[in-house]
Amino acid sequence: MKVYINGELTILKSKAKLITINKLLEELNYNPKLVVIELNGLIIESLRWNNEKINDNDKIEIVTLVGGGSLY
Repeated sequence: MKVYINGELTILKSKAKLITINKLLEELNYNPKLVVIELNGLIIESLRWNNEKINDNDKIEIVTLVGGGSLY
């Protein structure tokens, strides 16, 4: 399956016909607690990731949350 992740064409390795956002994050080694997902222009709530299907040619943005701050 071909999808666009953060603007880059990506071929998914999974042979499964049904790939959810959770399965995608697992395949790409993302920590689901540290990302926000946009699917075809819509932010998808994490509660829906186990049921939200990824389809051929979908556009997915994965935004990683980073902690940090000033030492002062």
